[in-house]
Amino acid sequence: MDRIGLEHPDDEPTPDAAQPSRLADQLATIRQALAASPVRRTLLLYCAAIVAVILLTAGGQVLLNRWNQPFYDALQRRDLPDFLHQLVVFAEIAGGLLVFNVGQTWLSQMIRLRLREALTLDLIDQWMRPNRAFLVAKAGAIGVNPDQRMQEDTGHLCDLTTGLGIGLLQATILLVSFIGVLWSLSSGFVFHVDGKAFAIPGYMVWAAFLYAGSASWLSWLVGRPLIQQNSEHYAREADLRFSMMRANEHIDAIALVRGEAAERRRLELDLSTLLSVIRRIYTTQINLSWVTDTYGWITVVAPILVAAPVYFAGDISFGGLMMAVGAFNQVHSSLRWFINNIGGIADWRATLMRVADFRLALQETDVLHGSEKRIEIGRNDSATMTFDALEIKSPEGCTRLAKPRVEIKAGERVQVTGDPGAGKTLFFRAIAGLWPWGTGRIGLPAGEMPVLVPRTPYFSPGTLREVFDQMAGNDGLDDAEIRDALGEVGLGRLSAALDRQARWEHELTGDEQRLLMLAATALGRPKWIVIDDALDTLDTDTLKRVLALFRKHLDGTAILNIGRALPDNDFFGRTLTIVKDKAAPALKPARVRPGAIETPASSGRKVVKAG
Repeated sequence: MDRIGLEHPDDEPTPDAAQPSRLADQLATIRQALAASPVRRTLLLYCAAIVAVILLTAGGQVLLNRWNQPFYDALQRRDLPDFLHQLVVFAEIAGGLLVFNVGQTWLSQMIRLRLREALTLDLIDQWMRPNRAFLVAKAGAIGVNPDQRMQEDTGHLCDLTTGLGIGLLQATILLVSFIGVLWSLSSGFVFHVDGKAFAIPGYMVWAAFLYAGSASWLSWLVGRPLIQQNSEHYAREADLRFSMMRANEHIDAIALVRGEAAERRRLELDLSTLLSVIRRIYTTQINLSWVTDTYGWITVVAPILVAAPVYFAGDISFGGLMMAVGAFNQVHSSLRWFINNIGGIADWRATLMRVADFRLALQETDVLHGSEKRIEIGRNDSATMTFDALEIKSPEGCTRLAKPRVEIKAGERVQVTGDPGAGKTLFFRAIAGLWPWGTGRIGLPAGEMPVLVPRTPYFSPGTLREVFDQMAGNDGLDDAEIRDALGEVGLGRLSAALDRQARWEHELTGDEQRLLMLAATALGRPKWIVIDDALDTLDTDTLKRVLALFRKHLDGTAILNIGRALPDNDFFGRTLTIVKDKAAPALKPARVRPGAIETPASSGRKVVKAG
């Protein structure tokens, strides 16, 4: 089995390795994703609506703050009619704020929904572009667990972005609204010291800034490690999930070789690594709690302490004091938004890194190994397939045909063999255009696109008939033809299941999947077929049935079989040999987005296993 693009976590950086992305790069790629989204207009409408609602809410909060003075003054005077009137005013203001709050909640949910739709659709589009998913899987840790980055991380990023973004916008609008209120209230405050009177214009505003600024600075110092810790946490969660899925997929083989103990140790090691990261996160959160909770308790009395000298001097009424305290609390609450959300900001930053770096990595795969030479793939003028001075580079060396010039004519049947590890699958991928690095030329037959038959079939969701049609490349296959072909390869029992939907890759054994693929390919009657190892695992009798099917339906078809030498030499009229030149310059390892959290070297896991 060929190993392609193998990466170790302790690889030294190479000239082809990308540099870790900056925050500006990450934000730019997210903006790029949203700008091209089909739901962009709807998302912008929701955002405009929530800005309007937040502005109206801020206006209601200012009215509610002004209501404090007449209400508490009425209490101080024991004026029952005015007290009751102020309760009616409160009900009107609170009712309006209630409507705005419910509307804001609904709009925030819609923004979360549309934002996730836009980002996920964009990532799926980037991932499923030709060859990208294949290449990024060979490019280091960034290509491990792409499902988590597109599903779980993207959903979490959208939730955090919406919550933090709306919270920041609301805090900013309230801050602007109440700074003016607090400034005007504190502008008349006069301090008396040693018989002298003096005033500090807007001193409660300065006090709020100083108080919240010191808390924000200290919270950032203590909570900043959470960014890296959260990013590593997501990576280790992905490792544990991958190991569990891998064990479940290979449970039969594990049971047969009594490998449960080894798998348990692997899972325990992954769990231990994860728990170690979580413990570090908890320690940082506890340290952060000391800061935020301390400031939280001080905030209970801080505004009263700030305004107390003026109140006891008799310069403001009790209602004025409560109005000043309410305005101070609103300004301070807006300023301490950063303190209250330091953990969420760190989490957002870590999730943004994983999602944005993955999108950047997908785009960078188009220029992966940009300094390396590329194999030329072109069209011949005749119905022939040619290989001229073909050399395929990989990290393990250079793969080439024993003959520098090879021509395969229409209708010819050729088998390509080589020693284990010579690079047979690499040769197949080069023909398919999946592995472009190397030198020489591959010439494809004029007007024809060879059908590529991999050793592991792909089954699209659907009925067995739909799977058969898709593999054959022909939607008009006759049911009788399908049943006959199934019977000829020993899968006659499936003839009655053509209209049944199932996960056929789970219901059929590996050989049965390959037989189904080969039968469908034969019914498609293509002019050129390239097969990678799909015949190698078949026993002698089954192989004879498949070759008989080929003789019946593929008369005149050129077949290039890459794999071990087959016993039926009458079918393949020519044999080519692949050799590995380990002395030739190897392909330099390249990683995409190495700034992402990598699997720790202590776990001993190779990041990518390919081939």
